Amino acid sequence: MEVPSRTEAETEIDSNGVKTLISFYSNFLLNRLTTLFFSSKAKMSGLNRRPSRKRRAFLPLPLPSYSLDSSPIITEGSRAYDVLGDIMEHIFSNLHNIQKNLQFWQSIAEGSSARKVYFMLCERGPKAFLNGTAQLLRDCVAEGFSTKHLFRPVAAHISERIAVLTTLKCSLATFLAQLYMEVEKCGDELVKDPEKSLSSLLVTINDLFSKLEASIGHLHAMRQSDSSVDGSYSFPLLLEKLPEVNQEGSQWTDCEIRDCINLVYQNLNKLDEYISKVVVKHQKPSKMTLYWIHYTCGAIGLSACSIWLVRHSSLMGSPDLENWIREAKDSTLGFFSDHVEQPLLSIRDELFETFRKRHKGMMDLEEVQLTSNSLHRMLLAFSEHTKGQKFPENASDQELLEIVMSRYEKELMHPIQNLLSGELARALLIQVQKLKLDIETAMLELNQILRANEINFAILAALPAFFLSLFLLMLVRAWFKQDSRAEGRGRVARIQRRLLIVEVEKRIIQYQTYVDQGLEKDAQCMLGLVLYTLDRLFHSVERHAKATGEWQCLKQDIIDLAKPGLETSYKLMVTSRMERMYDCLLPSIKRQ
Repeated sequence: MEVPSRTEAETEIDSNGVKTLISFYSNFLLNRLTTLFFSSKAKMSGLNRRPSRKRRAFLPLPLPSYSLDSSPIITEGSRAYDVLGDIMEHIFSNLHNIQKNLQFWQSIAEGSSARKVYFMLCERGPKAFLNGTAQLLRDCVAEGFSTKHLFRPVAAHISERIAVLTTLKCSLATFLAQLYMEVEKCGDELVKDPEKSLSSLLVTINDLFSKLEASIGHLHAMRQSDSSVDGSYSFPLLLEKLPEVNQEGSQWTDCEIRDCINLVYQNLNKLDEYISKVVVKHQKPSKMTLYWIHYTCGAIGLSACSIWLVRHSSLMGSPDLENWIREAKDSTLGFFSDHVEQPLLSIRDELFETFRKRHKGMMDLEEVQLTSNSLHRMLLAFSEHTKGQKFPENASDQELLEIVMSRYEKELMHPIQNLLSGELARALLIQVQKLKLDIETAMLELNQILRANEINFAILAALPAFFLSLFLLMLVRAWFKQDSRAEGRGRVARIQRRLLIVEVEKRIIQYQTYVDQGLEKDAQCMLGLVLYTLDRLFHSVERHAKATGEWQCLKQDIIDLAKPGLETSYKLMVTSRMERMYDCLLPSIKRQ
């Protein structure tokens, strides 16, 4: 029984060896073909190579032409500027790709144990879900249920990716800081005579590429025997070197400079290819993988809903679907007519027919005035007859009414006698006239109140449609205006930009701490991360600052923060001023 098992093991080893040799030679041939193709393409580009696409705005190079008090010397047309710009653009792009994936794994690592286990089982795809569940059940059956069976593979899975991505990020940040400091050293020569200083700059860039190759070329050796990374690591990073004959920069010919520039672009291409392969193997899962359970449940629900609809459609001989559509259409039209069309027409009629309706109100007021005049004459005649004296025409109705009521009280002493021969009947008729006047006055006021509230009633009827339209508008606005990134215009984008400033402050303080402790390598890494964060801030605020006219001052502040020689206290003062003064960096509440 042991011999077959050894035979199977040997067969598996042989097959693995054959697969390794095939993978090695295929990758070798692919790299050679890529190098030859890129080299021929670079040589065909000629002496003045230009990027094939418009370069994204990045953190300005530390050249004297960017200072506010210097003469405006344009260096964008030189080969040195193009080479440096392309290198920084590639490094910034790779750093951003690494940082996005690293932040995801760090957020998983900082989460609770339940969150990590849920990620391992439910957010890595259906295959990982089945394998993880089966392995968990086997471990529980063999050794009993224990939390160590859950947490150990989770920690290894996450820590391995964080370690590799952190190493890549630190190496690229160190390379970026070293390049930035070298450009700052030879900035005057680059501005005065870019072509003459280009040779020494290319030698420096070649040395920096060699250091970068040594710092990240060993990542393939970091792979553990039980690694959770699919497949094998890429081969060590092998960059091109300058020939020894070209180390004397003053003796370089124009053809040699051109070949050296092509070599720099070859190294950039190899670096991008190497980093992309490593990052792909350690990247965060895609949205489809993360939410595969949600998508699966949605697909099942959609399928069940589709089957249910087909069963009630005309395809199966059922008129239910057509009836439901007809009822929904009638309900929608009825809602639109009752809560949108009719209220709006009522508001329109009330607003535009005010003057046409006003004459009717004036006629009502005249009728009330006629009743009032008649009552006044009746009171005046009764008072003159009762008192036997002449009253003025402008006597108040209140005074005359007091005389009538006084006479009325006396007449009530002998009601039957005075009803026939006295003034009791006349006083009663005057009170009836007064009651009529009061009723007409009340009706007039009530009519005015109802007319004044016709618009309010129409608006109340239109409120459901108004709130529904407002809700739909908010949904559409939130869908179109996705401002989660720092380049957006909304509140979330402003928070992201302010968090970038906070990140710059923290990394500047950390950089100064490393410098004080004499940790040069760590200080260079932190300086590179400061430059990366400033580049993100530079890209996110440029459009907004230009719209408000703050771009020149804000741009100079960002450049000052990138200078390694400035004091930390001054940089912190600059960041504090940026948070308080610039409109594109202010919180939304303060802007209002």
